[in-house]
Amino acid sequence: MEVLDGNLELKENQRLQGHTDRVWSLAWNPATAAAGVPTVFASCSGDNTVRIWEQSPSTRSWDCKAVLEETHTRTVRSCAWSPSGKLLATASFDATTAIWENVGGDFECVSTLEGHENEVKSVSWNASGSLLATCGRDKTVWIWEVMPGNEFDCIQVLQGHTQDVKMVQWHPTMDILFSCSYDNTVKVWWSEDADGDWSCVQTLGESSNDDLTLKIWEADIIRMQSGDGYAPWNHLCTLSGYHDRTIFSVHWSREGIIASGAADDAVRLFVESKDGSMNGPSYQLLLKKEKAHDMDVNSVQWCPGEKRLVASASDDGTIKIWELETLP
Repeated sequence: MEVLDGNLELKENQRLQGHTDRVWSLAWNPATAAAGVPTVFASCSGDNTVRIWEQSPSTRSWDCKAVLEETHTRTVRSCAWSPSGKLLATASFDATTAIWENVGGDFECVSTLEGHENEVKSVSWNASGSLLATCGRDKTVWIWEVMPGNEFDCIQVLQGHTQDVKMVQWHPTMDILFSCSYDNTVKVWWSEDADGDWSCVQTLGESSNDDLTLKIWEADIIRMQSGDGYAPWNHLCTLSGYHDRTIFSVHWSREGIIASGAADDAVRLFVESKDGSMNGPSYQLLLKKEKAHDMDVNSVQWCPGEKRLVASASDDGTIKIWELETLP
């Protein structure tokens, strides 16, 4: 990977203020960052609001275009755009998930999903946008089917975790759902056929973010795509010794650069080592941005566009836009 050639710097492009409490999560709109379409992302916060940010094509600076408020009554913990970029889902400690639609430039709350007993902590869309997953403090994962007319039907409640479920994430191309919990496991959920029940097909143990490591896993996706049943995830390698505080966020760029955000206020980037060993791939630290924020870094997200942009959100109430640049 050419990314290793030359000296690289994570340059701060802009610091965005507006939230009045910690910023928990970020989500880039996947339908933006294309030619001629301004890049947009959403942020959500302990101030009970969601902010929509847009980059000006002329000045390249970022501005807050909308504040989504007076819907959630407690912290908004997670936000996610549908694959089409038309809908935004926001999960809140008020036990609801709101669905927002951009109607003529104004964001309207078009649906409210209720059912979790208490705090909803994460929300994620599947690759086709036909399913939505939510999870929460009640130890459950809910799968919702997207129906016509902005209706959402809960098709299954997944139980198996023994503690709060902190995050849900769909596989980027297949209908495989991952959930991670304070019970220190990651569970993998899978349905044999489109109309079948979802079940836990694998539990990845020893996955505590407090062990200060990142773990890389691999599965035979081609086998699963061919309809040959579920193929388990195998542990490839562990990145240890790089973090000395809890890791809150990790995100892979399209180039294969892994970004992490942690409680030591730093952002780190990792890449696969060129000198791959016989035992499989290994990863090395590409760079560490000390004091990226004044407090914990809760979320790091690579922009889906061509540029090497990554956004970070922090307990310090700010969002920063960074660009990975090659020094002359």
